[in-house]
Amino acid sequence: MTVPMSIVMASKEFDRFLLDVRDTAMLQTHPQAYHTLRAVLHVFRGHLSVADALRFADILPPVARAIFVESWNPEQTNGPFPDRKALQFEVTQVRRDHNVAPDSAIRDVARALRRHVDERDLDRVLAGMPEGAGEFWASDD
Repeated sequence: MTVPMSIVMASKEFDRFLLDVRDTAMLQTHPQAYHTLRAVLHVFRGHLSVADALRFADILPPVARAIFVESWNPEQTNGPFPDRKALQFEVTQVRRDHNVAPDSAIRDVARALRRHVDERDLDRVLAGMPEGAGEFWASDD
């Protein structure tokens, strides 16, 4: 079996994705983009069951998938999705002392993500998830 190109090119693809997050969110650096992406992914994960989280992880590019599951305690859940304002507050609380995520972080990451995954797969997976999951990844609010 050959190594899938998504694995072979994972680092380059992630660099492009991170650059897209940086520019979309109007951040200054790759580290700021990384921490914003990480916060958004972890907040989303926190409102999912393990099964839903793993279905979502399957559609992510390899490095984003690794970030999504890093330091995960599957037994800890934040319950149903609250409104966008509450979710954005959760994003700002991830690494609070070093967090520079803009108020538009969820929307910005959603826009970038949609440019780096198959949107049909993303929408199919989100359609089978709890209320609020699809709205989380809406790129226009």
